[in-house]
Amino acid sequence: MIRQLVRGAAAGALSTLTMSAVMLAGQKTGLMPGQPPKHIVRAALPGHRHRPKPGENVLGAAAHLGFGATCGAAFALLTRGRGAGVPLGVGYALLIWLGAYQGWVPALNILPPASRDPVRGRPVVMAAAHVAYGATLALAIRAMRGTDGRHDEKEDR
Repeated sequence: MIRQLVRGAAAGALSTLTMSAVMLAGQKTGLMPGQPPKHIVRAALPGHRHRPKPGENVLGAAAHLGFGATCGAAFALLTRGRGAGVPLGVGYALLIWLGAYQGWVPALNILPPASRDPVRGRPVVMAAAHVAYGATLALAIRAMRGTDGRHDEKEDR
C-alpha cells in the first residue's frame, strides 16, 4: 500500500504539472484571467478574500501541487495501483473538477460555479486541464508500475 501511495502521489504531482500547462495556456490566450489555485489561496490568507496578497502565486502553485499529489495517491489506492485506464482517470479528474468548481469553491465564495461563471473560457479551460490531469495520472501510474502488466502481490498487503 505504501508503494501505491508513493506512486500515486508522484503520478499526481506529474499530472498537476501537465494540468498547469493547460491552465497557463488558457490564461495566456485570454480564456481565463488568473489561476484558480491562486484565487483559492488568496481567499484562505488573512485579509480581504478577493484582494491580491504577497506570496499567493507561490503558495497557490504549492497548494495545487499538493492537492494534485494527494488526489493521485487516492486514485492509486482506489485502483489498487493497477494503473487503471485513461477513461477512468479522466472520469476521476472530471469528478474532482465538478466537486471543486460546482461545489466547495463556490460554496466558499471564491469563484462562481462553473455553470454560472461569467468568464466563459474558465470552465472550458479547467475541464480540459482536468482531462489532461486524469489521462496523465492513469498513464503515469501504469508506467511506474511497469509495462509488463504483472501485478506485485506484495502491494496488495
